[in-house]
Amino acid sequence: MPKRKRNLSSEPQRPQTRRRLRRTKTICSCNSPSSTFLNAHSNFFWYEIDVWTEITKFLDGRSLVMLAATSRWFHGLIMEESIWKYVCLRDLQVPAPRSVAFNWINLYASAFDGSHSYMFRQPEKHIDWMRIGAFSIDSSVALLTEKLTAPVKISYEDNIENMLQSHGYCLLNNVKNGIWIADLQLVRCPVCDLNTCDGTMQTLDARHIELFLSEGYLDGSWEYELIGSHDIKKHADGASGAIFDVNYLKATSTSAVFNLSSWIGKQTDWQPKAVITLHAVAVNTNLQKNEGLHVKYHAMRAGDDGEVVSIRVSQQLL
Repeated sequence: MPKRKRNLSSEPQRPQTRRRLRRTKTICSCNSPSSTFLNAHSNFFWYEIDVWTEITKFLDGRSLVMLAATSRWFHGLIMEESIWKYVCLRDLQVPAPRSVAFNWINLYASAFDGSHSYMFRQPEKHIDWMRIGAFSIDSSVALLTEKLTAPVKISYEDNIENMLQSHGYCLLNNVKNGIWIADLQLVRCPVCDLNTCDGTMQTLDARHIELFLSEGYLDGSWEYELIGSHDIKKHADGASGAIFDVNYLKATSTSAVFNLSSWIGKQTDWQPKAVITLHAVAVNTNLQKNEGLHVKYHAMRAGDDGEVVSIRVSQQLL
């Protein structure tokens, strides 16, 4: 008789055999999905533009330059204008201006490379300086003052000297809109006939962010001009100076400048202090016994009738 064929599908399998078959099936069907996934998506992990653009928001300028130097791909990404615009506005803590005339990477370098106006002009007179920060001028009119009290009413007189003598402030028209960088400078005062002058002068120095990139400044054709001076002929508790965007004198943020107790320090504190807001900047140095101050106001224009691109408010002892 022919032998009967065993029906494997209907006959129970031994436990050991079943385990062996299951193990064999598992091994034979084992493909590595993770390996295939990585190969197909490797560009996503290493060169995804959106991911690296987001990462750049947490890097400073030096780190961005170092990253750009690692490869052509990163160089192309890091040199994008949008990245440097974001980083510049983030570090300066100001809103974006309407427009700029230079690349944002150059504006960033100009603002953060440690340069200041006395480095380019009159370096022999410079003693020390302190970076205050950045603020915005939007209205084209700036109020300059040696007083740190809010004017009750602004007097629009044509003569700057009269305004200074009567009110202790003056208005400056045709100021260039945009971002302004503010520094506190300590310099040797020019030759004068003030017997009590101790040889130093405090200067609140503010400049438009584009100034150091402008040809007129670099070639020396733009110069500072004295627009007014004023003597305080009595004891002054402090040497103060401030610049305001006139349209924001009553703004909530500007009120911080007039809250003197919050930033100028005690009367026995002789260290210079500064405060900066969205549309204003002010400095103050408490003074010991003195006979008053000689205050000077300088401005630099972009050409004879151009916009004001730099402002200085200086004080020296009488």
